[in-house]
Amino acid sequence: MKILVTIPHFFRQQIDAKHGSQKNPTARLQALTNCILSLHQLFGKQQSMIQIGERIAINANNSQDNVLDIIICTTGDYHLINQIKLPTNFYQHYPTKAEPMLLGFECHQILAENLNKYDYYCYLEDDLIMRDSNFFTKLNWFNQLTNYRKLLQPNRYELTLSLLTTKCYIDGDLLPRVTAPFQDVHEEAELTLTMMNNSLIFKRALNPHSGCFFLTNEQLKYCTEKDYFLSKETNFVGALESAATLGIMKTFQIYKTVPEFANFLEIQHYGSAFASLLGSVVQVK
Repeated sequence: MKILVTIPHFFRQQIDAKHGSQKNPTARLQALTNCILSLHQLFGKQQSMIQIGERIAINANNSQDNVLDIIICTTGDYHLINQIKLPTNFYQHYPTKAEPMLLGFECHQILAENLNKYDYYCYLEDDLIMRDSNFFTKLNWFNQLTNYRKLLQPNRYELTLSLLTTKCYIDGDLLPRVTAPFQDVHEEAELTLTMMNNSLIFKRALNPHSGCFFLTNEQLKYCTEKDYFLSKETNFVGALESAATLGIMKTFQIYKTVPEFANFLEIQHYGSAFASLLGSVVQVK
């Protein structure tokens, strides 16, 4: 399987910071490092198993035969690329002169330029960490049972040491009016699919945002044919959220698993910024 991952990365420290890309450089560097490293740990070729009796290491998981390319988009000097302590062949650096808040759309352009070269085209915010080696297997399964107009999004979560929760999914339902201008969630509102004798329920997402998306070649081609592709619209929450979500929300029927099956397809959000709101801004039922 050939996988292309594009990551918009920006950092500029500010006193009145609102985003992680403006706060602690150490934390942001750790997030980016883990974002890149997790992809290689799950889908890269450099995996091994120690044969204790012979004291040798052999290749592991090479049946996957994956090709993984990671491109990190930056703008100006506002990045931490030079501080990443990873092999330089783990990623490609793609510098731009884009407006910082519109950097994600540069990733869209890169994806489009590589149409027909990969099996999956991925957009991943720089603080997201993949933990599931079967992530693309699950996407393939969903895509084979549905059609290219349906897009499955992962549930983002944070881990915490709080007494209130150990794991918190952070993208629960928005009020219907927030996404109503862009999607009709009543159209094929629910799917029930069976995997390994388990019935899984998928619902049209009132909050389709996951900070990422994963498109097949057919889905990307369908995106690029839309007149709003690369239009840089920012009217879903803000520019960052729009780059990750607005285009796919207007193009596809987006599904997520219901809370009862939240961990079927999931991705970790670095830190605990949202989970820390539990018990204060967010009431716990």
